[in-house]
Amino acid sequence: MPIKPSAPPIQNTYIAEPFLKWAGGKRQLLEQIVAYLPVEVKRSQITRYIEPFMGGGALLFYLTQHFDVSEIFVCDINSELILVYQVVRDYVEKLIARLQEIEATYLALGEKERKSYYYAERARFNTNLATMDFFAFQPAWIERAAQFIFLNRTCFNGLYRVNSKGEFNVPAGRYKSPKICDVQNLTAVAAILKHVKIVRGDFMVCEDIVDQNTFVYFDPPYRPLNHTAKFTSYSKYTFDDTEQLRLSRFFRALDNKGASLMLSNSDPKNVDSKDNFFETLYANYRIERIFANRMINARASKRGPISELLIMNY
Repeated sequence: MPIKPSAPPIQNTYIAEPFLKWAGGKRQLLEQIVAYLPVEVKRSQITRYIEPFMGGGALLFYLTQHFDVSEIFVCDINSELILVYQVVRDYVEKLIARLQEIEATYLALGEKERKSYYYAERARFNTNLATMDFFAFQPAWIERAAQFIFLNRTCFNGLYRVNSKGEFNVPAGRYKSPKICDVQNLTAVAAILKHVKIVRGDFMVCEDIVDQNTFVYFDPPYRPLNHTAKFTSYSKYTFDDTEQLRLSRFFRALDNKGASLMLSNSDPKNVDSKDNFFETLYANYRIERIFANRMINARASKRGPISELLIMNY
C-alpha cells in the first residue's frame, strides 16, 4: 500500500492538540514519551511515521510540529473515529459551522435540558448507525462527525465505549461550560491532517509500507489491570490477550524489517508483581516504565499515579 510523500505541515505559532478526549490518550505523557523517541527521528533521519492505533493522536500532532516527518500513515479499526478524522481533514469549515450551532444550543440550556439534549443526540447517533456508509463520503458524514465530537466533549469522563452492536452507551457528564467547538484547534489540526494518509482497518494494514526508514508507534487498547477493569470496548471488536499476542508477533515481524518501534501498554505489576505478561511477550526488547495519573475510574480515590510500559526495539 504505497503512500505518496508530502511536505511536512507548515509550522504555525499555534500548537495543534488532540481535539478529542480519549481513554489512554498520551497528552499528559508526551514529555516522557518524547524522551524515549529514536534519536534518528530527532535528527530527521527517519522520515516515515506510522501509528496503527490512531486514538486521540497526541504523539502524531507533536511529531508533525516538532520534527521533519514527510510521510505519515495512521489507521484505526474504529470506523467512527476514522470518519471524524477524515471530516476534520477534508471538511473542517462545514464541521465547525455545525459544531457552533450545536454548542450555542447546548450551552443555552439548563442542566436538566442539557441532559435530555445529550440523550436525544446519543439515541439519534445510534439509530443512524445502521444506514451509515463509512467507506464513501456522503453529506451525512458532517453531521455524524459533529455528533461524535459533541458526545465526546459532554459525556461522562470523555469516554468512548460501545456495546457489541457498536452503539455508543456512555452516560452524560456534568460540565458547566464544555468546549464543544474549538475553532482555532480544529483548523490547526485540519492543516496537519492534510498531509496524513488516514485508513480504516486493523493494525496490520500498515505492514507493506514499513521499512528500515520507518518509526512505528503502537498504542493499542490497554490490557486491563484487573478483572473488574475490562475497558477494551473502543470499538465493537474486543482487544483481549489473544489480540495482544497477535500484536506482539506483528511487532517482531516489523522489527525484522528494520523499523524503529515503540509500544505503550499497561503495567500489570501495578497490581501483581509476579505478572510477567508483557515481559514474556516482548522478551529481549527494551521495556521502560513511565508514570501517569489514572484518569478513568468512577471513584476519585482510585485515581492516582501508576506506571505504564514503553516497549522498544532500540
